[in-house]
Amino acid sequence: WRRQYSHLGPYGMDGNIRTYLCYFFNPCGSSIYVLVDLQDENKNEEIFTLNKGRMLKNIQDLRKEYSSAPFNLEDADANPLVQFEVWLEDAIKAEMPEPNAMTLATINPDGFPSARVVLLKAIEPKGFVFYSNYLSEKGLSMDKNPNVALVFLWLGIQRQVRIEGLVSKVDPQTSKNYFKTRPRGSQIGAVASPQSTPIDRASLEEAFMELNQKYGPEDDIPMPNHWGGYLVEPKRVEFWQGRRSRLHDRINYILNQEGIWEKRRLAP
Repeated sequence: WRRQYSHLGPYGMDGNIRTYLCYFFNPCGSSIYVLVDLQDENKNEEIFTLNKGRMLKNIQDLRKEYSSAPFNLEDADANPLVQFEVWLEDAIKAEMPEPNAMTLATINPDGFPSARVVLLKAIEPKGFVFYSNYLSEKGLSMDKNPNVALVFLWLGIQRQVRIEGLVSKVDPQTSKNYFKTRPRGSQIGAVASPQSTPIDRASLEEAFMELNQKYGPEDDIPMPNHWGGYLVEPKRVEFWQGRRSRLHDRINYILNQEGIWEKRRLAP
């Protein structure tokens, strides 16, 4: 085994380097990264292993103890959409990064699930609204199978919301109204990009530049017909609150046949 040091930081009050990253390696391709505290060499801690060029932390040891306040069944609003608005507002106030980001899961024509992150753009009385290219992979999947799922994750406040429901397109005028509020670059990008189809970067940027020159700074950029909004009408919603010892709070809502939301607690 050979050893090599590199500065990692931070600096002490006197400006001296306190921490180095010690890199052990051998000719077999295995390596170990060790944090070395020069003030106390007995506190060396192995944190990473490198195998064939990949740096991995010991995944099984990754865990966090949750310590949030309880989320009780009686405290949950009778309407999950109202409860979601409360939690989203909490995420915004807590300055969670991209608090409206959500994982959208669809079923492709071959029957396989597919997921990606999109942005929530509105909460309507009937559900959750986002926008995308209708001819994209997810758009074509939703045309064939309207059953979808959404997941919001706000790790900083130890909360998660899961939503299952049916998706449909919003009316064209609603899409046009939203399209006009988008930044000009985003509008041009929606026109220029044949989303989910193979393309090289140069061709994509060339298409963008051509449209950028075609439309002046004050021109209205027409919304393409293959672009617009989707509404996810929830049938099931679950609110998850992290708690100590993995005894998490899970409040589950199900829309019954009479169109009334029923809520219950689920075991974590």
